[in-house]
Amino acid sequence: MPGFTPDPQLYPFESRWFDNSRGRLHYVDEGNGPPLLLCHGNPTWSFLYRDIIMALRDKFRCIAPDYLGFGLSERPPGFGYTAQEHAAVLGELVDHLGLDGYLTMGQDWGGPISLAVAVERADRVRGIVLGNTWFWPADVATTKIFSKVMSSPPLQYAILHRNFFVERLIPAGCERRPSDAVMEHYRAVQPNPAARAGVAEMPKEILAARPLLERLARDVPKRLGAKPTLLVWGMKDVAFRPGPSIPRMQATFPDHVLVELPTAKHYIQEDAPQRIAAAIIDRFG
Repeated sequence: MPGFTPDPQLYPFESRWFDNSRGRLHYVDEGNGPPLLLCHGNPTWSFLYRDIIMALRDKFRCIAPDYLGFGLSERPPGFGYTAQEHAAVLGELVDHLGLDGYLTMGQDWGGPISLAVAVERADRVRGIVLGNTWFWPADVATTKIFSKVMSSPPLQYAILHRNFFVERLIPAGCERRPSDAVMEHYRAVQPNPAARAGVAEMPKEILAARPLLERLARDVPKRLGAKPTLLVWGMKDVAFRPGPSIPRMQATFPDHVLVELPTAKHYIQEDAPQRIAAAIIDRFG
């Protein structure tokens, strides 16, 4: 686990730990009210949700984990950092905390990972929040190319040795470049190549996790399609463009509210946290 202490001004939360079957997972559990599970993507961690948690913790119990290999969680030997493994560990956390009637939010890889947990516990899921994510096999050429390029030796080297995802993709995926202090919180939790193994694996999983994504494409509409849903979408995201993504989400979840974030890019929690929090209160408060 990185020897890094977040700035309590930026991340004023108590760190909690869950020793699961694969390693030691860090999470925060803040506030009271209906449980809300907040699932991050790549290369982020629970820090991504800091402003949303602060805006919601007087109305919701906000639970934000760091997947193994991310944030303050352990990088255990023998862990493969696949989406399936992340979902299995997250499912253990949900069961450990006894979450019932919970809301689940996912963005980027947090979408398929949170939904893989939810389809197996559909009777315990009260509602769904999704933004700039997906849960089906890669079917857009640019997504497949991104996966192949990021999986290539030169880009794997850049991810592991130059921290490419943090240094380049986080600023590119935000409307305005995050402050130096915020960037340092993404940088400091992956200080060396060994700490970045989980980040490097995620782009490979876009194609490698096809069996999981095929299963989700079948099971999400069947088991979760009737749940009340909130879609919060960064309309300037080049990774999950609204054109192909939103109609598929709307068709899957008929009981949905769509909130467009007109200037937000990929990391919607950095670009529009107050809008997202307000939308969650409107839909589920």
